[in-house]
Amino acid sequence: MKKYLIIGGSTGMGRAITEQLASSGHQVIATYNQTSSENNDNITYLPLDVTSDFETDFIPDDLDGLVYCPGSINLAPFNRIKPEDFTADYNLQVVGAVKIIQAALPALKKSSNASVVLFSTVAMQSGFNFHSQVSASKGAIEGLTRALAAEFAPTVRFNAIAPALTDTPLAAKFLDNDAKREAMGSKYPLKRLGTAQDMANAALFLLSEQSSWMTGEILHVDGGMTAIKG
Repeated sequence: MKKYLIIGGSTGMGRAITEQLASSGHQVIATYNQTSSENNDNITYLPLDVTSDFETDFIPDDLDGLVYCPGSINLAPFNRIKPEDFTADYNLQVVGAVKIIQAALPALKKSSNASVVLFSTVAMQSGFNFHSQVSASKGAIEGLTRALAAEFAPTVRFNAIAPALTDTPLAAKFLDNDAKREAMGSKYPLKRLGTAQDMANAALFLLSEQSSWMTGEILHVDGGMTAIKG
């Protein structure tokens, strides 16, 4: 049995990761901002707003893995985005991750296979219209992933997952009818949208011993979008 901390673990990808770890018998501390879930024998849910000042006493003395899931999908023409919108995204997706990682490092260093998983985006590999806001923050996440992988090897591994648009509550505004869902799914070589479970499977691989010789990697889980040109 191992111990994991999932930030943003009550909805979407975070919830799928939390539930899969718990179903395998691991102990999970999962945080939520707005949407809570019920505790059970293997999962403890705690409120946390990563954009505010917060106490870190919820982090246990030892940890085997950390997953940082908070994110946003704010798409707009560049000239309509205010500088403070970029700052808000950066605070949520990058500064929040930095604060959590710094607080959790002492606990992670006690594990024999400590692993941190962050989330980037397919838009970092290919430029998309109206993605400047999310790409700016996720570009920082990819740089942070590689820098921390170098700094903390071999004690703690750092990797990131870069999804394409995935069928989760965060993406609901883009997938709010069958026609949109079908149109989006058809854009991928594998001809379907990604699911929260697809991302959970990738995250659990990066947390496990099966990926013990991987660090500093950006794992593209995007239905083939970045690798295949059709």
